[in-house]
Amino acid sequence: MSKVIAFTLWLFVSACVLLIITLPVSLQTHLIATAISLALLATIKSLNGKGAWRLIGLGFGTAIVLRYVYWRTTSTLPPVNQLENFIPGFLLYLAEMYSVVMLALSLVIVSMPLPSRKGRPGSPGYVPTVDVFVPTYNEDAELLANTLAAAKNMDYPADKFTVWLLDDGGTVQKRNAPNGLEAQAATRRHAELQKLCADLGVNYLTRERNVHAKAGNLNNGLDHSTGELVTVFDADHAPARDFLLETVGYFEEDPRLFLVQTPHFFVNPDPIERNLRTFETMPSENEMFYGIIQRGLDKWNGAFFCGSAAVLRREALKETDGFSGVSITEDCETALALHSRGWNSLYVDKPLIAGLQPATFTSFIGQRSRWAQGMMQILIFRQPLFRRGLSFPQRLCYMSSTLFWLFPFPRTIFLFAPLFYLFFDLQIFVASGGEFLAYTAAYMLVNLMIQNFLYGSFRWPWISELYEYVQTVHLLPAVVSVLFNPSKPTFKVTAKDESISEARLSEISRPFFVIFFVLVIAMIFAIYRIYAEPYKADVTLVVGGWNLLNIIFAGCALGVVSERGEKSASRRITVKRRCELQLQEDGPWLPATVQNVSVHGMLINIFEKDLDVVEKGRPAIIRVDPYSPGAPSSMTIDIVRTVKQQGFTSVGCTFAPKENIEHRLIADLIFANSEQWTEFQRARRGNPGLIRGTITFMGIALFQTQRGLFYFMRSFRSRARQKAAAGVAK
Repeated sequence: MSKVIAFTLWLFVSACVLLIITLPVSLQTHLIATAISLALLATIKSLNGKGAWRLIGLGFGTAIVLRYVYWRTTSTLPPVNQLENFIPGFLLYLAEMYSVVMLALSLVIVSMPLPSRKGRPGSPGYVPTVDVFVPTYNEDAELLANTLAAAKNMDYPADKFTVWLLDDGGTVQKRNAPNGLEAQAATRRHAELQKLCADLGVNYLTRERNVHAKAGNLNNGLDHSTGELVTVFDADHAPARDFLLETVGYFEEDPRLFLVQTPHFFVNPDPIERNLRTFETMPSENEMFYGIIQRGLDKWNGAFFCGSAAVLRREALKETDGFSGVSITEDCETALALHSRGWNSLYVDKPLIAGLQPATFTSFIGQRSRWAQGMMQILIFRQPLFRRGLSFPQRLCYMSSTLFWLFPFPRTIFLFAPLFYLFFDLQIFVASGGEFLAYTAAYMLVNLMIQNFLYGSFRWPWISELYEYVQTVHLLPAVVSVLFNPSKPTFKVTAKDESISEARLSEISRPFFVIFFVLVIAMIFAIYRIYAEPYKADVTLVVGGWNLLNIIFAGCALGVVSERGEKSASRRITVKRRCELQLQEDGPWLPATVQNVSVHGMLINIFEKDLDVVEKGRPAIIRVDPYSPGAPSSMTIDIVRTVKQQGFTSVGCTFAPKENIEHRLIADLIFANSEQWTEFQRARRGNPGLIRGTITFMGIALFQTQRGLFYFMRSFRSRARQKAAAGVAK
């Protein structure tokens, strides 16, 4: 009875809201109502309203959005008989309605996300067998060694879990390839990884042919293993010691649970963060998804498999004949298939792995193109909105996740729409400048406020728009291609552990400079038309302001594609572990502390005031009490530099493992403690608010525009010198 009353009340309130937003009112009345609604939303947001107050605040914002939609639909579309105006005008309208639909889906999913789960699940006696899969294709042995070592270091009974390296780079097909060099490389890789696995106590497995990419590789692992649960780690995703302890117990609590997914945490910045220098001070892009959206999906039993850092039930995978492989995003597709069969998923909001992001902008775009194309394949082939077995909220969850990747279309339209008016005088928006400003500015403002209310400290103002813009330029053709030929895309492995030795422009940067200069020319047109056509000045000012906003994004993108030089993709992580250091053979063991560590080396502070400067390149031995049973307690290092400090000596060194087993100590130093990832994320999370966040973004955009133009001029001069030198040589 209470549900019936609640539903009836909801229908009544909704009808009242729809009636109010469709009332014909004057522009002045609209502005007053909008100002009141914005003030109420801002007040509730500033007071950090929760529960019903949060929904009330979002309700006021939604009312403004719906009022804008009604006005936009009934009053602003060009006449159909003016096709030159109507076609671009209707495309702009569709782009705006897409944004409204995505906002509505976001409100359904994340308006009241589940809180983070606390405490470890399951009873102490529940210890199911687990197969740990690490699929690989072309990753280096050193990268794999650290991931496998971290997996072996996990705190779980040794006889209850088995680590498997699933090697698709050493298949029989590749070892017998017609190209002799490729065959030799695959054979060498096969032998090298077999030895690595033998030394680390890991099972090595390859297969006859490379069929169905990662999904086929994982299914081959299922065919050769028997564990009750299956854990998947990407080749560059090293788990903390407590990964299984924090996840496995949930399977005891729910016999219909097929998935426990954990967030992907990255120790290095993506190319945008690196080039903008925001990695240490601003939440990463993926934190909005893993910090808020996955918790929102989890509320509706819609959290999906993200390809790594997850535990799955073998019994459930048998129902779908393993991992699905129709699309190139086998993870989300597999989750969709199992959700539609009545299985449940669960999301644990705690970073328990540390991975690597693409270091170059080209690799970043390649990764996102694969995600976008895979999600489009799921949308086309699996049709989640009409998928039998899914609940209605689950359908909305999957539609939100797949439809999101259509953003290149509206972003392109928003980018070029002002140019139709400025260059060709097309009337694609029938409204006066005052009406446009009153309705559209209010809509944009409330959109920003709702986003800030929903995502707060997980996504700062304007950053999502920047990420979408820089991806749009290259994702648009990728999405178009899969819409016309859904079966065409193939799985491509994302490059890992890259480095950029010298600062340079990205090889795919040219379109960004072309767009920027076109927008600048359009701005000059706008200024000219304000003076040449004063009777249209109100509309021209509004469209010029829209174009200026596009210039700000386009200018900031110039800094994104201006790659900063960086010797290594790895970052140093503060650990502060006590250790002992032996600088000479048979010499004394000196007490010291490991200050920070990366996958290549570490910084050690020796508490010895009168220590002589150690010769560069000299080998030494470090001794540490490991957290993980089975990990060695000492290993060889090479001294890179020593610096005298006040009261101690800092020693920089690189790892020089003589045996593969020593990677277990390296992994123990870097990855054992999951709390360090949580602390790092917490330190850079903070909601700057709409005003301060906007000012911060504008400052970043201004600086990055200058930096991008500097890189462009330097590159232009460099090419000119090369041509001149080539001419002299001839």
